[in-house]
Amino acid sequence: MKVRVGYGLGTGFFEPGAFADLVDALEATGFDSLWLSERLTGEALDPLVGLAVAAGRTRRLKLGTSVLVLPGRNPVMLAKELATLDRLSGGRLLPAVGLGAPEPAEHGAFGVHRRERAAIFDEALPLIRRLWLEDDVHHAGTYFRVDGVSLRPKPVQSPPDVWLGGRAPSELRRIGRLGDGWLPSFCTPAEAEEGRAVVEKAAAEAGRTMDPEHWGALVIYTEGPLPDRLARAMVARRPGTDPASVIGQGLDGLRARLEEFVAHGFTKLVVVPAGVGMARQNAGSGSVDPAADVGRLAEAVLSIEN
Repeated sequence: MKVRVGYGLGTGFFEPGAFADLVDALEATGFDSLWLSERLTGEALDPLVGLAVAAGRTRRLKLGTSVLVLPGRNPVMLAKELATLDRLSGGRLLPAVGLGAPEPAEHGAFGVHRRERAAIFDEALPLIRRLWLEDDVHHAGTYFRVDGVSLRPKPVQSPPDVWLGGRAPSELRRIGRLGDGWLPSFCTPAEAEEGRAVVEKAAAEAGRTMDPEHWGALVIYTEGPLPDRLARAMVARRPGTDPASVIGQGLDGLRARLEEFVAHGFTKLVVVPAGVGMARQNAGSGSVDPAADVGRLAEAVLSIEN
């Protein structure tokens, strides 16, 4: 299986110069991909705009969303945006989608009631795939209606594989029914392996199989002490879980965590430095300066690729 390592920004904010420097460094050092997360109510770049900028500066780097929130978007417009980005980048788009962060402010910002998110997602994703593949698409569902739409341009990939995030049992079953791959976060390798079994069971029940290459993980790491903000986020997401069991400590700890994921069959890995995006704003704060740190990070982890 192909082991590949990408780089994720998490939800940090970036000034224009810092983002451009980071993209150039990732392309030059050989990272497989760049992943942008989505948070309407936080300090995060819009993932599609940011990836479009990255596409224009690169020729090799793949472009991932980790994850793009589907409920709250018009599926025809999103299918068009993603197809355009895939076309203009030469087929480098890696879309990963989900329900959104488990926060009321985020749900409200997208204009979607929490209890409707899953049903909207389940209707929107198959429709987006149809728009990428078919002409003269007709759809009359609970949330969306499409009459005779032929989307142009089609994406280069026919269609792009769509990965899903999430770790809840209902989310794992949805991945088995609808997803092309799984990209969890804030989990241990052993937990990821347990989740994979649930996904594979749901896929088999739906008459589907999952590509053995399509198991990944977002792996957060720190260069120094765990930032208070990240510790609070861990407590909120995983009550009772020791952050050290989920977040790699230092480059040696990160490398060991990546190797453990690979040993559990997860081969598409995205490293996410804690504090990313803050260094240019908070000089001397101990945050990671991504562009300056990419070379050292590449030396520590890219040899894990085969």
